[in-house]
Amino acid sequence: MSKKDKKTKTAKSESTKLPRKFYEDELYNLQVELVKLQEWVKLKGLKVVVLFEGRDAAGKGGVIKRIIQRMNPRVCRVVALGVPTEKEKSQWYFQRYVPHLPAAGEIVLFDRSWYNRAGVERVMGFCSEEEYQEFLRSCPEFEKMLTRSGIILIKYWFSVSDEEQERRFSARLVDPTKRWKLSPMDLQARSKWEDYSKAKDQMFAYTDTKQSPWYVVNADDKRRARLNCIHHLLSLIPFKDTTPEKIKLPERPDQQETYVRPPIEEQTFVPEIY
Repeated sequence: MSKKDKKTKTAKSESTKLPRKFYEDELYNLQVELVKLQEWVKLKGLKVVVLFEGRDAAGKGGVIKRIIQRMNPRVCRVVALGVPTEKEKSQWYFQRYVPHLPAAGEIVLFDRSWYNRAGVERVMGFCSEEEYQEFLRSCPEFEKMLTRSGIILIKYWFSVSDEEQERRFSARLVDPTKRWKLSPMDLQARSKWEDYSKAKDQMFAYTDTKQSPWYVVNADDKRRARLNCIHHLLSLIPFKDTTPEKIKLPERPDQQETYVRPPIEEQTFVPEIY
């Protein structure tokens, strides 16, 4: 794509973006519903697992942040595992994910999951052909076990175009607060776009089952992707509004005359730079 075409496409995408005010209002409304869902999950003792997969810079982290923004971290938590240790490499492949599964009344969001084996490990050669084939055979059975145990399993794949991924990578290069997101693995992956596409197609062929389907999120537009994903997530788990009724704060009693505050000079305060 030429520079002129890229500029034209960028200008077009800017003009079709959701207005910020509309986006923020809709996001807040959805987050209110997420809090209601959270209270329902806690009340009914539900166990919810949501997987977020997709290409690098597809926007998985952004939607996860918006989901948990107003939720109770004791109910909804994020799992983002790093590179497996030597000990973990010697374990049953799914073993290191099992301790992070939810107990009753919990929601767990996996920022990447056991599908690493079907994606980056497959494409970058971090697993053998035998290990890869075993994953394709075992994964549907593993997920059946999870659902039979009462876990509600939801899987999202964030789809982003080559051009949009390139634009986001370029933005990360100039933003020091985002540069950490560009790992050496991300840079190597740029030359393997087609390999990742083939790996995703193969993964879907084996694991996009009726019992545990993949839901694809069109993620070229971040705002729309976030709203669409959260709205869809809310639609998959029927819940009722159990928001506590409004309460009135009790009056504070008068300070007891017997209480003497310690000298303020004895406390160490944070310097007021701002």
